[in-house]
Formats: sequence, structure tokens, C-alpha cells
Amino acid sequence: MRLATDVSELPSMAEVLSMSGLEFMQGILDGTVPGPPISGTLGYILHAVEPGRAVFRGAPEFEVTNPMGTVHGGWYGTLLDSAMACAVMTMVPRGSVYTTLEYKINIVRSIPLGMAIECVGEIDHSGRSTGIAHGEIRGIDDGKLYATGSTTCIIMDMARR
Repeated sequence: MRLATDVSELPSMAEVLSMSGLEFMQGILDGTVPGPPISGTLGYILHAVEPGRAVFRGAPEFEVTNPMGTVHGGWYGTLLDSAMACAVMTMVPRGSVYTTLEYKINIVRSIPLGMAIECVGEIDHSGRSTGIAHGEIRGIDDGKLYATGSTTCIIMDMARR
């Protein structure tokens, strides 16, 4: 996976619409489509993708802490939003795009700084206009559950617009 370093590196809407969501996500994974810069900023990368499922891996570092020195809740939320929404994206047909409509997270316990985690998003429903998914953050070495989430995404057929 390679990350975009400038807005000019991001694919155009025409390029995005020419691929299915799964093809787009596979392109990010294999480096033919640049990944989002937020992955580099927050310290996680796309690790695996298949229909209805997206897996990210990373480790929170000092830069994502709150004033108390623990991992900021926004890090959990952004990571879960990425995994769950990308799981929806894998089901989006060619000519369509998605965006997160709402998401919810539950933080179960604090992730120690530097600990390797895996965040899995899995589809629950993918229809013509909505996608619903859930996700989990677990420690790679300890297998413990650190957070869960759920999302609803809107799927937009751009050919009809």
C-alpha cells in the first residue's frame, strides 16, 4: 500500500467510478490506487480486503494521545470508520460511491501505546442505497477486544445523477 502525498495523486471521480468498490479497495491494497493520507497520519494501513470485509492494522503512538496521555477516542473512531466503511465499499457496484451516514463506537479498554492492533470491518447488509457494517479492534498478540463499532453508509449511484 502506498499513500497519496498530494491531492493531485488521488484518483479522479471518473477513475473511481470506472471500478467496482472491491476493485478500488484491491487497488489500494496492491498500490495501484494510492491510499488515503489519513492512514499515515494516524498510523494504520489496509492489510486485507475481500468482498464484505476490510482489515486494517496499526499501532497507536504518542501523536494520537489525548491530554491524559492515553489513546484519543477519535483514533478508535477513525480506525473503525475506515474498516467498516471500506467493508461497505467492497460491495459498491461500478458507477457508485458511498459515504458514512453515521457510526457509533464502544471503547472497551485502553490500547497501550505502540501495541499492534487489527481492526476488522464486516458487512451486515448492502443494498441499492444503504450499507450497514460492524467492526472490532483487537490486539494482535493478546487477542483482547478493545473497541467495537457499527455504521450505516449511503450508497450513491452516480450514473443516475
